Amino acid sequence: MNQDNIKLSQLRALVAVAESGNFGEAGLQLGVSQSAVSHAIATLESELGVILFTRGRRGAHLTPVGDRILGHARQMLHLLEVMDKEANLAKGLQGGQVRVASFRSAATHLLPDIIAEFRQDYPGITVSIEEFRGAAEIEQSLREGRVDIALFCWGASVEEFDTWTLCQDEYVALLPPDAELQHRPLTWEELTSFPMIMPVDTDHCYYLIRTHLAVQKVPIQPAYKISEDSTIVSMVMRGLGATIMAQLAAEPLPPGIQVYPLPVPLMREFQVAVRKDALHPPAVYAFLDALRRSAPPEQQPNSGDRHQHPQHRPETHAIAQRNGNRNHK
Repeated sequence: MNQDNIKLSQLRALVAVAESGNFGEAGLQLGVSQSAVSHAIATLESELGVILFTRGRRGAHLTPVGDRILGHARQMLHLLEVMDKEANLAKGLQGGQVRVASFRSAATHLLPDIIAEFRQDYPGITVSIEEFRGAAEIEQSLREGRVDIALFCWGASVEEFDTWTLCQDEYVALLPPDAELQHRPLTWEELTSFPMIMPVDTDHCYYLIRTHLAVQKVPIQPAYKISEDSTIVSMVMRGLGATIMAQLAAEPLPPGIQVYPLPVPLMREFQVAVRKDALHPPAVYAFLDALRRSAPPEQQPNSGDRHQHPQHRPETHAIAQRNGNRNHK
């Protein structure tokens, strides 16, 4: 046996299968596919030279030697947790606070899952969220140091912030429940044949939509201009017209509202921003790392790109850059 070839992921798979008695359930617990769990167990058995589980219709059951090895695997994983806690204590990650400024869509649909996972690793760190409607308010709170991290849906308009893209949100067309389309997929002509219910002129989302429609040479004359997303959705639900809205801003959608992709896609970017060259407490860098890990692979920052930041370990004090402008939901 080559001890160097045994991986922690294999030991975690061993414990998960032993506890669940099922490779599929173990995969769900670990957040990986059933085939990945099967491969991990098969590789571990090959390295150890013994059979750890008997497989059958009723699931997976430990062999006698597998049962003995399970105890050692649990001890090793426990020691790893102890080592991690000691390291966190030394880095000041047993406590602290992270203050986040955000707009509603991100605060409602993105941050809760990220914070829930973050608290599993750092239960002693408090994360507070302050929601803002306007871009200027978010920028000001970050500039004045009232928050540590800001989430924007546009590029920060000033050079004093370092930013990177967290994810993208697609704009969609929302049609009344009783709308009957003559064309599939939806065309601009058919969409704008409905009375259009749009955000007010000062809304950044409306600025993006107007610009996009102008590029596509699609004329639009809103029948209604509404400041609240929920009101727009309710009006569409009552059959008063159609709208174009960012998907996360529209959630939760009432049953019956029809959702269609735009004829030409339009996206908005969710960006993370911090004050440039600021030295934050370890808790803030740990949360930045959690944000980075939550990003889709194509959005994850790469140190080779000047517009993206390196991995935010708690001891790291550098984040790279990106720019832009305006106001959102």
